[in-house]
Amino acid sequence: MDVLWSAPGAELTGRAVADRLGEYAYTTVATVLDRLAHKGEVRRRTDGRVKLYAATGTAGTHVARAMRDALDTAEDPLEALRVFVTSIPADQVEILRTALRRAGRRGPAAAS
Repeated sequence: MDVLWSAPGAELTGRAVADRLGEYAYTTVATVLDRLAHKGEVRRRTDGRVKLYAATGTAGTHVARAMRDALDTAEDPLEALRVFVTSIPADQVEILRTALRRAGRRGPAAAS
């Protein structure tokens, strides 16, 4: 994904992705790209006999989706969020507050 995210909007062949990674066989990269396409993480387009791949979002989009999926599968989402918020560094709590304000939502109360 890092290869595709580093080329926003570009469509790359499986070979181009494999060449940039270097340490993985082309067949392995092609299999992973196809699986990512089935999951909706990448867009696949065929041009003749060549498959072209592009990221469907940014790295941030991917992380947010993974966080959302984790919360959706949590037995107790409130507890999961409570533990998460109390475990992150203060600067990340500030980032969370800013994001919630920008989204028009109230964040965790600032310590007085």
